[in-house]
Amino acid sequence: MIMGFADPYDALLNLQRSLQATLSSDWLQDLTPNRGPFPPINVFQQREDILAIIELPGVKKDELQIQAKENAIRIVGKKTIEYPEEASLHRRERISGEFDRTLSLPVQIEPDGIKAEYRDGILALFLPRAESDKPRTIKIS
Repeated sequence: MIMGFADPYDALLNLQRSLQATLSSDWLQDLTPNRGPFPPINVFQQREDILAIIELPGVKKDELQIQAKENAIRIVGKKTIEYPEEASLHRRERISGEFDRTLSLPVQIEPDGIKAEYRDGILALFLPRAESDKPRTIKIS
């Protein structure tokens, strides 16, 4: 009797096919940063500076903490949703909880020059680019 061994490449090929099928399905579609208590963030470059817009509905201004260092911004807070004690909850789509997001930026920023505005659940961070990070024009003599 001759014993045969399974081809290890067949096992790897089957694993790869399974992973591709999983990634091409919608199974992972809801696992983005804007789901759950994590606030969605849009980042723009305006001239040399950076503008970050963060959606924070239901978050109180005094419950937000913003930290800046070199090329990163950290936003920490808590989203709370209160229901009346006698209420019966039938559907819950708004999610509450603590969040802690760190945003890496493509340039060095000047932490002392950052301005923050919070209005109607939208936080705007104006992040000036550090002078040491700005390109310089070199005069040829």
